[in-house]
Amino acid sequence: MAPKAVAPSFAARSFSCPHCGALANQSWFVVRADASHSDGPFLFNDEIFGDLKRRTSFKNEEDRIIHESWCTYADKARTGTAFLWKMKQSRYDDYEVANIHISRCFSCREIAIWKYNTILHPTVRFEVEPNADLPEDIRRDFDEARTILDLSPRGAAALLRLCIQKLCKHLGKSGRSIDADIASLVKEGLDVRVQRALDIVRVIGNESVHPGTIDMRDNREIAAKLFELVNRIAYDRITHPKEIDGLFADLPADKLLAIAKRDAPQGNAV
Repeated sequence: MAPKAVAPSFAARSFSCPHCGALANQSWFVVRADASHSDGPFLFNDEIFGDLKRRTSFKNEEDRIIHESWCTYADKARTGTAFLWKMKQSRYDDYEVANIHISRCFSCREIAIWKYNTILHPTVRFEVEPNADLPEDIRRDFDEARTILDLSPRGAAALLRLCIQKLCKHLGKSGRSIDADIASLVKEGLDVRVQRALDIVRVIGNESVHPGTIDMRDNREIAAKLFELVNRIAYDRITHPKEIDGLFADLPADKLLAIAKRDAPQGNAV
């Protein structure tokens, strides 16, 4: 049995790595800063890396080793990926960067960068996956909301309300009023618990907020409920009927014919 996923946490010594997904021990690092004497940060790119690689003459063996080290550094730096690099010569640094921390996965050796207790790098998605039967454009909005949830709960909630609006329209409703569309779906057989979930979100939040707009009262809790609501509507209206249709279609042909005869209006032969 696969180990249970453990969400990354500043208080934990081990959690599921945001890079490789392995449940692994984490090493923690503080961040220190040296004053720069240049006009700004120097960024390696493919052109600079290529120039380094083309160098073939060296003054001595030590010069060659230093060059190889710079090539290794530049090769990784040009991707824009954050990583740790051990300098051969070290000294006391000028500043400690407060509330910026680094964790490194014991399994894949990649690092995560934290601001206070939130991961800045890599992007961490909310653990709820979108229903596989959602239309592609709605899944994209859902995934974007997962990506920004911790950085902007209000933005995530706005995207999820837009998902609900699009989903209602996909199901044949106007898409102009989530409340009215959900009420119409309930009349057509939508699980009443889905309506109650919407009412919880609506009452906690702003009842007049428009889909896709920022509500200043939204928070992470409201956004988390909206993730669940999108998936519940999709399951009830799309996935569950598809599952039943699939099971029915798999019945033996003679049984399907018998059912068709049974359900045909009297006087109409099948």
